[in-house]
Amino acid sequence: MTHSDAPLDAVFAHIDSRSDSFVTRLMDYVRHPSISAQNIGIREVSALLVEILTGLGMEAGEVATSGHPMVLGRRGNDPSKPTVLLYGHYDVQPPEPLELWDSPPFEPEIRDGRIWARGVGDNKGQHFAQILAIESHLAVHGDLPCNVIFLLEGEEEIGSPHIAEFVRTHCDWLRADLVVTADGPLHASGRPLITFGVRGMVGFELRAKTANSDAHSGNFGGVMPNAIWKLVHLLSTMKKPDGTIKIEGLHDPIIPPTDNEREAAANLPLDLPEFLKTAGMAELDAPLDRPFYDRLMFYPTLTINGLHGGYSGPGSKTVLPAEAVAKCDIRLVEAMTPEQALACVTAHVARHAPDVEVVPMGGMLPSKTPMDEPFADALIAAVKRAHGITPLLYPVVGGSLPDYVFTKILGLPAFVIPYANADEANHAPNENLEIALFLKGIKTGAALLAALGDRPLPTA
Repeated sequence: MTHSDAPLDAVFAHIDSRSDSFVTRLMDYVRHPSISAQNIGIREVSALLVEILTGLGMEAGEVATSGHPMVLGRRGNDPSKPTVLLYGHYDVQPPEPLELWDSPPFEPEIRDGRIWARGVGDNKGQHFAQILAIESHLAVHGDLPCNVIFLLEGEEEIGSPHIAEFVRTHCDWLRADLVVTADGPLHASGRPLITFGVRGMVGFELRAKTANSDAHSGNFGGVMPNAIWKLVHLLSTMKKPDGTIKIEGLHDPIIPPTDNEREAAANLPLDLPEFLKTAGMAELDAPLDRPFYDRLMFYPTLTINGLHGGYSGPGSKTVLPAEAVAKCDIRLVEAMTPEQALACVTAHVARHAPDVEVVPMGGMLPSKTPMDEPFADALIAAVKRAHGITPLLYPVVGGSLPDYVFTKILGLPAFVIPYANADEANHAPNENLEIALFLKGIKTGAALLAALGDRPLPTA
């Protein structure tokens, strides 16, 4: 890119001069609970966001869904400039167990250069950094380098059950050239990164019932089938000790990674001994010869989340369980779908244990943007400008976000640029965000807008 750095330098100077105020305002924001799973504070925080976005000169408002509202804002409609859709979510995880927090989850504190509070990393601190980046450009230059749409969801932490319906219904409002999400942690080394895709997922339960009630394991042992053993035997047909998933047809739709995706994964830094030590692991999961990042990006998984039945309390109870439930999930890679994966599971169960019930628990499509997408260069330059180092490039991350609504419904390239520290403890007690990274996040957001503004749209 050939452009003067002076306009962005002035924005960065403004951010530096307001850093204490920005931190204080973030702490004020995260004081407001917005727990989607418990329907606590959702309306209050969505209204607060509309007020904030309106204060930036955006056309902003709440948009009702069948669940919690979306917050939508827009500024700029210059057809000669790119339009970026900035996605985030204002809902947070429940804070329980409260006794494991070192300070109350909605009374933010600063300790050791970090803000400690529920939602500060996931995702309030990250989308608030985007808001402050817009504010900083406006304060210095009076306008934005590109057109901006803000979409803030109130149900991400409960699986985004209504976002697809919302996007399909309001696709005209969401016309953009690309989507950028600030969410998740930086690499464990502290390096910034850009993600081009996410795995999808589908959850399900396997329910076995072999009798009307639990029974004496002596009086009925050898006569009454054991519901837990029934599930154990079934599960053993689904995944072998060597790590091979044996669900027939599951892998059929998979599109293999491209050469540049494999190269990008191979180039990611890894200190495997340190990873194993930190996680308290003796070895990686089977198959042992599979490259580390390939496991997280290019292969589906089958996970037993929990296996329940019989008695697991203190002491001994010689009971023969009549009912058992296994909760499971499968992480999906391109171009698998929750429906296809669940159909394969259902057919497998019908062949191996026809009296076991399969109960769907919801799912999410995978998403992937090509690594040679033209907007990627602008994003790489922006992250490098803010951090002073070239970002790592992730073809896919192991977790799931609703990026599919952008890539598969709107047909847009979608990227994730995390702002939080690798040990942010999102979803856990003592969630935190490094203040230095929050401020770099604001600068990254500002640099992103500038880089996109310097990239003219192709003429027809």
